[in-house]
Amino acid sequence: MAKIEKITTKKATKASKADTTDAAAKKADGRARRLEKIQKASTVTFTLELPVRKFMDAQAKAAGMNMTHYMQKLVETHVIEAGAADEPLAVRLAAKRQVIDQVVALATKLDAAGKFDENFILTVISEAGKDADFKAQYEIALGEQGEDNDAAIKRARVSLNQQIGRVIKKSVGARSKRNKQGQIARGQAADTFVATYTLLEKPTA
Repeated sequence: MAKIEKITTKKATKASKADTTDAAAKKADGRARRLEKIQKASTVTFTLELPVRKFMDAQAKAAGMNMTHYMQKLVETHVIEAGAADEPLAVRLAAKRQVIDQVVALATKLDAAGKFDENFILTVISEAGKDADFKAQYEIALGEQGEDNDAAIKRARVSLNQQIGRVIKKSVGARSKRNKQGQIARGQAADTFVATYTLLEKPTA
């Protein structure tokens, strides 16, 4: 069972504990900013006719995804289908798509079973991690292993984990929880492939 540690900015009785959690939150935010810079280098911008945009918006909503992730899925699916069966890129993207699809299906199932709470991302990830095939596909989705590729694997892991968190949140209609200072609240976990995750909440009716 994954060990949960919430990251908050509450006043603690021990200053060292507060310093540790603040440092962890800042480190996670720093990783997110660095990844964002990398992703911007490969951002593609194009224009759609309004009827096409509306149609695609509806398709994305029906799939429980936002427009960006839905369009990304379409492109990746094309690469998978157009590439050779043993093409490394196609193999990696196919594994990634399997991981994302399984996470979305599991999140929907657990939410319907009343399992939603602020640690829902961790709940879904921990449950998915019990499946040996899921873990195998997750590793394939990170790309080829090797000492010379460690940095690339780490970036791929951060990117995939962030996408997993986003699709879990979107699939159950949740939003990021914020602390009293208005910052996104995060949690940390051990014994699972996601070390840091966003705490969630459902919008009030």
